[in-house]
Amino acid sequence: LSAFAIATLAFSAQAADVVLKVAASAVPHAEILNFVKPQLKAQGVDLQVREFSDYIQPNAAVEDKQLDANFFQHQPYLDSYNKDRKSSIVAVPDGKVHVEPFGGYSKKIKAVSALKDGATVAIPNDPSNAGRALILLQKQGLIELKDPKNITATPVDIVKNPKKLKFRELEAALLPRALDDVDLALINTNYAIEAKLNPTKDALFIESADSPYANFTAARQDRANDPSIQKLVKALHSPEVKKFIQDKYQGA
Repeated sequence: LSAFAIATLAFSAQAADVVLKVAASAVPHAEILNFVKPQLKAQGVDLQVREFSDYIQPNAAVEDKQLDANFFQHQPYLDSYNKDRKSSIVAVPDGKVHVEPFGGYSKKIKAVSALKDGATVAIPNDPSNAGRALILLQKQGLIELKDPKNITATPVDIVKNPKKLKFRELEAALLPRALDDVDLALINTNYAIEAKLNPTKDALFIESADSPYANFTAARQDRANDPSIQKLVKALHSPEVKKFIQDKYQGA
């Protein structure tokens, strides 16, 4: 082999060894990431997906440089996380992929109008998703908030509660399991899908398609423009991924 050929092979081998470690929620994020693995492998990126069942560790692992990026969250959640933890994680430029419409679920009633006075409603306990849940409840006419656009609202910001609803704030991952114990639960779609709930069929009500809570790829500020992460973003925006999401999740 010529020196040029040997150098070319060495470069190719080196490029194939670029490892990209990405944190993700199991469903649908890890499933989507695993789908693009072959596409990235062909570009010399070895995508390694690490699944997490909560919303804290995926950011903490990136901040601590254990992992390179994550794919599980929306901007309001990241803003809240960064404020509370003094974190430097940012949304990767043009990294938005999909929206998971937030929904209300119940095993005890078939319509919102059937919700009884004094009913117990479970909502996420993290600030951005709690506010998101309360805003959705207000749109259903169940409560009224002091500021209807406050995405970090909590139950203390409720100024009108005609049905005297009682609120239980739980870790988002536990909400599907709480359905047997509460009258209504506001559940993030990734956890709803994981619990075999179909948001388009099982939710009593759901966010509209203009939801601002798009899920995106995030990284530390110093890695946001990393070439391997940019390759991941491009792969996640491919027509093949769009078709995969539409076929597998059926509008969820």
